[in-house]
Amino acid sequence: MKQWQGISEFVAVAQTSSFTSAAKQLGLSVAQVSRNIAALEQRLKLPLLYRSTRSVSLTEEGLLYLPHCQLLVASLNDADQAIQQRSEKPQGLIRLTAPVFYGEHVIAPLVNDFLNQYPDCRLDFNLTNETLDLIEGHYDLAIRLGHLGTPRLKASPLGHRRHFLVGTPAYFARFGEPTDLASLAEHRCLTGTLKSWRFQIEGKAKTVQPNALVHCNSGLAIKDAVCKGLGIAILPDYYVAEELEKGILQEVLTAYRQPDDGIWALYPESRHRIAKVRVLIDFLKLKLTDNG
Repeated sequence: MKQWQGISEFVAVAQTSSFTSAAKQLGLSVAQVSRNIAALEQRLKLPLLYRSTRSVSLTEEGLLYLPHCQLLVASLNDADQAIQQRSEKPQGLIRLTAPVFYGEHVIAPLVNDFLNQYPDCRLDFNLTNETLDLIEGHYDLAIRLGHLGTPRLKASPLGHRRHFLVGTPAYFARFGEPTDLASLAEHRCLTGTLKSWRFQIEGKAKTVQPNALVHCNSGLAIKDAVCKGLGIAILPDYYVAEELEKGILQEVLTAYRQPDDGIWALYPESRHRIAKVRVLIDFLKLKLTDNG
C-alpha cells in the first residue's frame, strides 16, 4: 500500500539520525531508503527531514508525524510477532474431524491429553463418517482410515490398523472353522460398511463378496452380532482387540489376512506450517506408533 511506503524508513532515520544506519537496520540500500522517504514526503506534500551532507534532523512536521509513525511500526511488529508465535507455539482453535467410532475411542482421548499438554489450544471436533471437504469446511486436520487413493491434500501416516476375521468359539464349535476362502460360502457372514471382504493369497490381493446374513453400516452392531454367535465378520483391531485377548472372539483364516492399512492425518498443505497442527500430528503419530 502506498500509505505505508516510507513509514518504516522515516522512523529508522529519525531514530538513528542517519540514512546509512537506517539502511543497515532495515536491510535496504541507502538509495532505497532515501527514495521511499522522498515518496512519503511527496504524498504528504510536506518535508519531514532536513538533510545536509553531515547531518539529518526532523522538521516541525516531522516531529509531529514521528510519534504516530512509531505507533504504526510498533503495531506492525506486534502483528508480525503474533503470527510468528503461531508458527512456533501451539495455540488457538484446532478444527478436527474423524470417523465416529475411531474418533470416540482412540483419537478423542489422545487429543484430550494433547490439550492438557498445550493449554493455549482449543478444539472443535466433528465426529462423522462422511468425507468432508476440509478446505470448504475450514478444517485444520482430518483423521482418515484405510486406502486414500490419490488425495489432493497432504497426507501424513500416523500408524496402521489390522483387520481380523472373527467369530465366537461357540459359533465355530457349531459350524466349524472356514479352512479357505471358498469355504466362506458355507458360513453365516456379517458385513459392515464394506460389503466385500479383502484377503491376501501368496502376496496377491483377493476380494470376496459373501452372502451376508446381516449387513449394517455400524461396526458396533456387527461386533455385537458376532459376539452373540450370529456369524463371522471382519473387523479392525480397535473393535475386537480386547475380545481377542480375552478369548471371547477367535480369529480364523489368519494366513489369508489382508495387509494392514493406514491411519492418516490429512490436511491442507498450508496448515502444516502452523504449530498447533504440526505439533498435533507429531503427537498423534508418536502415541499411535507406541500403541501399535
